[in-house]
Amino acid sequence: MKVVLLKELEGYGSIGSVINVKDGFARNYLIPRGIALPATESNLKHVNSIITQKLRKLQKEKERALDLAKKIEGLILEIKHPVGEKGKLYGSVTSSEISKALSEKGFEIDKKRIVVNRPIRDVGIHTVQIRLHPEVEVQIKVDVQPQK
Repeated sequence: MKVVLLKELEGYGSIGSVINVKDGFARNYLIPRGIALPATESNLKHVNSIITQKLRKLQKEKERALDLAKKIEGLILEIKHPVGEKGKLYGSVTSSEISKALSEKGFEIDKKRIVVNRPIRDVGIHTVQIRLHPEVEVQIKVDVQPQK
């Protein structure tokens, strides 16, 4: 039976692929779980429209991410953190603290998108990467200052 995939199926193909599978596999597994539809002309048109909608949505998200990247590129955030002897921080500056500092500046960025390569445990300026989109990344500087 020929089916068109609605989701990526490892070992078989990606979204929109027309594959030939056994009837039982299609009727009992793929179709009931919403992974595939029978490969009729109307279903092929339907899947193609879904793919074009997803591509448009991804393109809009990428454009928004590029606009945001231009706005926050070169930004220096000041974060005050408790400090012990020799300029070492108690704990470390986390991505949630950086996210909170960004929201105070007017940029709502999820803490999961902030990549801290090494824990920030020293006073000073550190570079942090933010992944706004799978294809859009921007670096900002975090200025860690001692809290009085």
